Amino acid sequence: MKTIYLGLGSNIGDREQMLQAALDRLNAPDLIVKRVSSVYETEPIYLKEQRQFLNAVAEAETELFPMMLLARIQKIELTLGRKRSGPPNGPRTIDIDILFYGNSTVTSGKLEIPHPRLHERRFVMAPMVELAPDFRHPRLHKTMRQLLAGVEGQQVRIIDTGLLLAKSQ
Repeated sequence: MKTIYLGLGSNIGDREQMLQAALDRLNAPDLIVKRVSSVYETEPIYLKEQRQFLNAVAEAETELFPMMLLARIQKIELTLGRKRSGPPNGPRTIDIDILFYGNSTVTSGKLEIPHPRLHERRFVMAPMVELAPDFRHPRLHKTMRQLLAGVEGQQVRIIDTGLLLAKSQ
């Protein structure tokens, strides 16, 4: 079993319910959600003219290989109404990103692990620090706490202190 970290985000519809539905669908015998960060409300950072996001990070253990995990995640996103036809970084019902897959690195046309921009995003780094402040990025060789210290701007605020995990089990 590999320890993985997944980033979850939503800014369409009932955002918290979407995060919860994603966690419920992720949690299965081959992927066990162990912990979930607080829920953060965050401003969009690329396409500014859209609703604020709710974001969280889940720590899980899985037997799935990275490409199998990606296929499972994309199926869950599709089931929850994710459309990939809009503008890049635009509104979405749910977004699930593979942030880390243990200390492994993957580079392919379909998948890059660790997520290539996670260290630039406070909405990822704040919940990562909450869950694993001393986890070291396998490519950048810095801890999550060190990477968060380097992120400028981007307002995030905690709106829920980890209730999602209790609901998903």
